[in-house]
Amino acid sequence: MRWTAFMWEGASRAFNHRPTFTNLVLVLGAASSGGLVAYADSNSDDVVGKPQGPPKKKIVVLGTGWGGTTFLRNLDSRLYDVQVISPRNYFAFTPLLPSVTCGTVEPRSVVEPIRRILEKKGGDIKFWEAECFKIDSANKKIHCRSNIGTNLDGNGEFLVDYDYLVIAVGARSNTFNTPGVEENCFFLKEVEDAQKIRRNVMDCFERASLPYLDEEERKKNLHFVVVGGGPTGVEFAAELHDFVTEDLSKLYPSIQHLVKISLIEAADHILTMFDKRITEFAEDKFGRDGIDVKTGYKVVKVAKDAITMQNPATGDIAVPYGMAVWSTGIGTRPFISEFMKQIGQGKRRVLATDEWLRVRECDGVYAVGDCATINQRRVMDDISEIFRVADKDNSGTLTVKEIQDVLDDIYVRYPQVELYLKSRQMNGIADLVRTAKGDAEKESVELNIEEFKKALSLVDSQVASQQGQYLARCFNKMKDAEENPEGPIRIRGEGRHRFRPFRYRHLGQFAPLGGEQTAAQLPGDWISIGHSTQWLWYSVYATKQISWRTRALVISDWSRRFIFGRDSSCI
Repeated sequence: MRWTAFMWEGASRAFNHRPTFTNLVLVLGAASSGGLVAYADSNSDDVVGKPQGPPKKKIVVLGTGWGGTTFLRNLDSRLYDVQVISPRNYFAFTPLLPSVTCGTVEPRSVVEPIRRILEKKGGDIKFWEAECFKIDSANKKIHCRSNIGTNLDGNGEFLVDYDYLVIAVGARSNTFNTPGVEENCFFLKEVEDAQKIRRNVMDCFERASLPYLDEEERKKNLHFVVVGGGPTGVEFAAELHDFVTEDLSKLYPSIQHLVKISLIEAADHILTMFDKRITEFAEDKFGRDGIDVKTGYKVVKVAKDAITMQNPATGDIAVPYGMAVWSTGIGTRPFISEFMKQIGQGKRRVLATDEWLRVRECDGVYAVGDCATINQRRVMDDISEIFRVADKDNSGTLTVKEIQDVLDDIYVRYPQVELYLKSRQMNGIADLVRTAKGDAEKESVELNIEEFKKALSLVDSQVASQQGQYLARCFNKMKDAEENPEGPIRIRGEGRHRFRPFRYRHLGQFAPLGGEQTAAQLPGDWISIGHSTQWLWYSVYATKQISWRTRALVISDWSRRFIFGRDSSCI
């Protein structure tokens, strides 16, 4: 917005007053779908001669998905000048997208306008419907482009300054460069994707009903292929099966026996991220339902009317299909890939952040959600410094008591240590030390540096991927934490970190399997499968809705489906 700056400069000279530009916070957010947000502006409330307080820091939020929206809802916007930029002006409850594809839930029931969320939040938070296409971290600027309006140059581009940038733009579907996927497959990342799938399902049935087609053509049109045996692919296959058996079979009785649903997975099993008991139950249930689960097959090409897949035993197989849905993981958005090259992360799959969600090698840039991953620091990288901090008497050896004195800080800074102890059913540091040196029952047992290394050498292999949002709390307490840091002691350097590092808490995950049955893997190795778990799923997803409006709409849609069935209109 260069022209805006020039106008302000002219006005400043006229009034002999220098304008104060409110600091801007950029947040790039979209967990699941990857919106972008950017903004730079002067404070419209500034009045000549009016006393000005300390300038607020500028925060720009890119994206209105899970990461960006959660950050905005929890941020104390009175402390910052907050701007939000995203190519979509709503938040979408993405876990229900498979339900949208088959009419179980309506599209508008799972979205909440972002301006309504900001209105309820209060404060002067600004939103622009645009997308970021370049990040200049060296000059703390982002380049944005609007698709609904143009500037004086006619291209709709503008610059936004920031003090803090929060990237929460989510990810896109990963095609693994498979030929024909972009042109011939449907994806399931956005509400628009779900709507396209819903219309195409009905088009396939209507096309198969035309009088001039032979049976082979009808079979081809009614062959639905789902590529990817993860939670999204499995849930969509289950939703589609229910839609066909409960609703469409009554509307298309002459062709319902020709319908075939295939689920293709390159690994040996579907739902590999779940407990083995859930995987086995899902495969058995799909087999009983007539869903053709093909594991160990890799899709190598997608043509307009056939999918080619490979298997070591059978070689290449070409299968005709009517509709294909691609759900095989996430990929990096183009402008994030370019940004990663700028900061030396070009060989990574997603942005690398530290335990405080700060993008490595960047000042004031944070990243959350699917576009980033926490690069947990390995214990062995800091083992010498840990030894130095614990060895308070500079004796060159550590007792169990000395280790215990700093153990809480070690747990916070390196959460894999505590996870490792629990996974090995160890009661404490004494059990871990025993692996390095015979008897550690007494606190006076001493370890030298090499024995200490041996005791912790296996810990780093237990690091799990951690994601989430705790950024809002950090920003809310930024000023207080400067004076009263609450984080662990600095292993390299003096004093303490300002905040405790982010730590992911696994709250469980669901896998709806159709027929009013769901599998759940909950904390404490609790596995629940069946009809009762389906009602737990209903309860959890209703509770997690972002507003009472969407909560009422979703519950209403579920009730309507129970009474009247799913809508099969091609709209």
